[in-house]
Amino acid sequence: MGSADGPKADETDGDARKARDTAVSERRFRFLVAGYAVSSYGTFLNMVALNLFVYETTGRALAMGLFMAVRLASGFVAGLVVGGLLARFSAKSIMLWANVGQGAVMLVLILAPDGMLTGALMAVSVVIGACGTLFMVALRSSIPEMVGEDRRAWANSLSITGRSLAMVAGFASAGVVVSLVGYTAAFLVDMATFVACAVTVALLPIAGGKGAGGSAPEAAEGSGSSGGSGAGKDASAAKSGRRWRPVAFLALAAAPAMGLMVALRGVDAFGSSSHNAALPIYSTSLDASNPAVFVSAFWCVWALGNIGAQQVIQRYAQRTGRSVGALGFGYGTVVMSAAFIAAFAGFPLAVTAVIALIAGAADGLTEVAYTSHLQTLPATLRGHAFGLSATFENLGFGVGMILVAAALDRFSPLAVVGWSHGAAIVVAVVFLLRVAGVRRAERTGRAGLRKEEAVEGRPDRGDRDGAEVSGG
Repeated sequence: MGSADGPKADETDGDARKARDTAVSERRFRFLVAGYAVSSYGTFLNMVALNLFVYETTGRALAMGLFMAVRLASGFVAGLVVGGLLARFSAKSIMLWANVGQGAVMLVLILAPDGMLTGALMAVSVVIGACGTLFMVALRSSIPEMVGEDRRAWANSLSITGRSLAMVAGFASAGVVVSLVGYTAAFLVDMATFVACAVTVALLPIAGGKGAGGSAPEAAEGSGSSGGSGAGKDASAAKSGRRWRPVAFLALAAAPAMGLMVALRGVDAFGSSSHNAALPIYSTSLDASNPAVFVSAFWCVWALGNIGAQQVIQRYAQRTGRSVGALGFGYGTVVMSAAFIAAFAGFPLAVTAVIALIAGAADGLTEVAYTSHLQTLPATLRGHAFGLSATFENLGFGVGMILVAAALDRFSPLAVVGWSHGAAIVVAVVFLLRVAGVRRAERTGRAGLRKEEAVEGRPDRGDRDGAEVSGG
């Protein structure tokens, strides 16, 4: 009797300990997301303030385009190297120095004399673009170690909610901050947000990086559909950090349709460039005297839809313990792209508001589904995959901005957004067919295995070994 009661008591203590550890890790992650949201506010604030400052300083719209191009190029390069950095350094150190770097370069801009403003602006462009990518990849790739595999969807949804709120606050307040207190004060606020995030990261114990401290085979076994023994073999190469480029592509080959998923993300970024560039033009055609009203209202409603979707996803993950998965990413991309096309179709404002709400909700769904699916990769491959993904996203958005800007001189916003997001819909349909084919093959394989086992174990076949196995 005593021995029977012992394991039950141990199990109870183990469950209680696990619950306490989960509560502590979730509380720490909430603090981290709060710091991330603060720095994201600074990012979106400076996205507006810096562009205005560049234009006012140089007097040329081309300078704004160059500033954005350098920023995207820096993010592109950072995406290529961040996997190797995560194999050598902890995620905490990368996130910490990414914020310190952004805060420091803003201070350089504030203190720069007039004769060095152009150089300071280029430095800001490089550092902000690179450090933003480094922080994002380090955060997303380390979430499974921070909160546990079963809480990935919840954590992703929470971080995206914080970022969406920061985006609305940053875009909404940028014009007010610049007009009321000037550029210097806006840059000081921006610097303070990065310092606040750096302090938050410094104070919290954050897991991840350095191969995430786990063995490659174990990570591969725990990754489900994300790869088997092949992923484990590739992970051993990633540990050395010497072959980051091949490993990045091998990471995408470790799971069915993973490479196509990242490619779709890049095409989606290409589509996003179209509606970002077309919104001011479309808004001007609606109200030439005050074009900022429609743009601000559109993004506010979009953010409401995004935040609402995150609440639903968090409750779904908490209730079922499951994430939305790869299919959610594919279907969400189709709905989101279709909604952005419809937003430029000239519907009444009330209908357009509903469309913006749907676009935001679908965007939130795709973000969580995509991030959660890449996080199923083994820890030693995850940073490389997220880095390559960031590279594809920056490439898609950068190329899109160039092509879209040229196309908007000749075609209507609806036409440009239509073919840009239409390309994303086509690739999303191909992705969905690929995922459906893989799942159908897996079901067929499992059904064949069960049938084979049943036949081997039938006593009327006189199969002694099968009878023994089935009996045991």
